[in-house]
Amino acid sequence: MDKNVIAQTLPLSSNLINFNSSEGKSLFLKSEVKESYFPLSIHFITQDSPSYCGVASAVMVLNALSIYPNGPSDYGEFHYFTQKNFFDNPKTQAILTAEQVAKKGMTLDQLGSLLQSYPVKAKVYYSQVLSLEEFRKIIVDNLQKNNLYILVNYLRKGIGEETWGHISPLAAYNQQTDRLLILDVSRYKYPPVWVKVEELWKATQTIDTTSHKSRGFVLVNRSF
Repeated sequence: MDKNVIAQTLPLSSNLINFNSSEGKSLFLKSEVKESYFPLSIHFITQDSPSYCGVASAVMVLNALSIYPNGPSDYGEFHYFTQKNFFDNPKTQAILTAEQVAKKGMTLDQLGSLLQSYPVKAKVYYSQVLSLEEFRKIIVDNLQKNNLYILVNYLRKGIGEETWGHISPLAAYNQQTDRLLILDVSRYKYPPVWVKVEELWKATQTIDTTSHKSRGFVLVNRSF
């Protein structure tokens, strides 16, 4: 491989705005709803494997909430979640093991249950039963709260990406353009993007073939 070749993410469709573009930066600076961005950005990670988007997203949120892992840390005395020690918990393993997630990923239900194997509350919303207005209101209202995070499960193809279901945190909302910022944990594949709320809503209304339920999102905050 030529060492001078710069790694690039996949090209974005015209409906998406790269967060690292001039327009993307401007949307962020003009956003009045970005409480979640800074804690999440501090703990922003890349998923370890193609099926680990849910694990990486959960790890970001647990670290942002200052939850301690059950198992040993890769960082000695410093209590910090990684995608490896996320499963060092009997309650977590009773729901799904690392091997099962590596093979098949996880559903929205399973994501909520895995999160609640730690001291957090996780409320699952299925988009199939939400109108566009309800979807927008719940997400925007909660993006403005301290210590509350939103993990969204959507079909990539529904927003013009390739191709399967995916999970990543939401970090901000721009009211003027009605766009949400997705901090995509598959950073080798796509950058963080601004997406229209209606397009994301439609992408979360798609049916997960494993659960036979629609996709949606999970609200996560501390349980104490």
